Amino acid sequence: MLIKVISVSFSGLTTIRIDVEVNIADRGLPCFDIIGLPNKAVAESKERVRTSLINSDISFPMRKITVNLAPGDVPKEGAFYDLPIAVGILSETENFKIPKESLFFGELSLDGSLRHTKGALLAALFAKENKMKRIFVPDESGNEASVVNGIEVFPVKTLRQLISFFKSETAIFPAQFRRENIKENKNSFEFDMNEIMGQEQAKRALEIAAAGGHNILMTGSPGSGKTMLARALPGIMPLLNDEESLEVTKIYSSSGNIPPGGSLIKSRPFRAPHHIISQAGLVGGGTHPQPGEISLAHRGVLFLDEFNEFPRPVIEALRQPVEDGKLTISRSLERVTYPSRFILVAAANPCPCGYLHDSTKECTCSKKDISRYRKKLSGPILDRIDLHVEVPVVDIKKLEKGLRATEQGESSEEIRKRITEARICQERRFAGECIHTNSEMKNRLIKKYTSLENESKTLLLHASKSFNLSARSYLKIIKISRTIADLEKCENIKTKHIAEALQYRPGIAE
Repeated sequence: MLIKVISVSFSGLTTIRIDVEVNIADRGLPCFDIIGLPNKAVAESKERVRTSLINSDISFPMRKITVNLAPGDVPKEGAFYDLPIAVGILSETENFKIPKESLFFGELSLDGSLRHTKGALLAALFAKENKMKRIFVPDESGNEASVVNGIEVFPVKTLRQLISFFKSETAIFPAQFRRENIKENKNSFEFDMNEIMGQEQAKRALEIAAAGGHNILMTGSPGSGKTMLARALPGIMPLLNDEESLEVTKIYSSSGNIPPGGSLIKSRPFRAPHHIISQAGLVGGGTHPQPGEISLAHRGVLFLDEFNEFPRPVIEALRQPVEDGKLTISRSLERVTYPSRFILVAAANPCPCGYLHDSTKECTCSKKDISRYRKKLSGPILDRIDLHVEVPVVDIKKLEKGLRATEQGESSEEIRKRITEARICQERRFAGECIHTNSEMKNRLIKKYTSLENESKTLLLHASKSFNLSARSYLKIIKISRTIADLEKCENIKTKHIAEALQYRPGIAE
């Protein structure tokens, strides 16, 4: 008898329908075969299914079982075909009908229970888009799949429970997504802005970066506070909106980074890979491409400490995703595209020893060493970074005075309120444009949404000629000025906004 069960396969963030065809023949020697371009994990499903049925006190049919994963020309990988294969066999042996317009997805444990399986959110989204009524997933993946409205998500604990449900002996209640259960962990931020003494210009630059989604490079001696500033950045960033949250959760679901029982991600990601990371680890890759750090940082922060110490090919690989907000990985078998719209926060020393222009220690580097060190960062990469800021060493006397002071500076919460208001202003401005922040504006949108006063135009034109600004730098200054104006709730870009934006371009502030 032939039974068809609907499941899915993934290619990046794209979901493909897979028909799991289970044929249990009355003739032929007893065997269990899986065909349809399965990889090793899929081929091992037959042992997991067989053992889980036996350990659930369910007799395994000693007949010729053939499982076809159609279409046969799509490579299959992963353990989430366990449940649809088991359901196909059980519907024949336990004599129940599989509900129509149902999708099955999940990995089996050897004791007959279902394990948390990555990609449950993508499977649920596919079910909704294809007008299916319900999806059956592991119990620990129920919260993740229940984010999708419009379909019934049945969290299944064991095969025995599922059989009883199909026979109307027990009930499985659909998982209910409750937005109020998603809470922001305000204590998860490492540093608050009022804990950082001095560095007012760097704090201001980070505020602008967070408000407009701009990339930033901080240069300074060791111990000046670059890392502390970067790690305080998540505390001043607003929560993800609904559209951004779904984008981020899809990436984390496909890569298996949502924990059992997890659900929608609301806090912005913060990724800080070490400088020994490989190019594939940063941008993604593999035989079957997986998202790298830049995609896991989507709509959040990618912090690259000791920027000059990263291998040059790794740094250069950032060019396209920083510019386009997405990355396409091509392999012989498939081609996938991952979103990568993040704020790049880079921290670097001015020289190999780190003490060039430092007032407390003498630099020991030769001019040749300094030149070689700085050449690791190419002009195109530096031109793609919006804000360049020097982070000087804080004087010990000022530090001690700050530690004893009863009044502290602005907290992250206070700064975040301004940034949130600026982001709301941008959301309203770009409604219907498929972008969220000023940094994402292309030339057409810059012309449409940026209005410069005559004096502002004159100042920007003069600065462009005096400092030989590239066309990209010219446009970035306008975008930064728009963000500064949004922070001050100004409709038009004024001269002071252009003047402040110019301070963050290399070679101008010196």
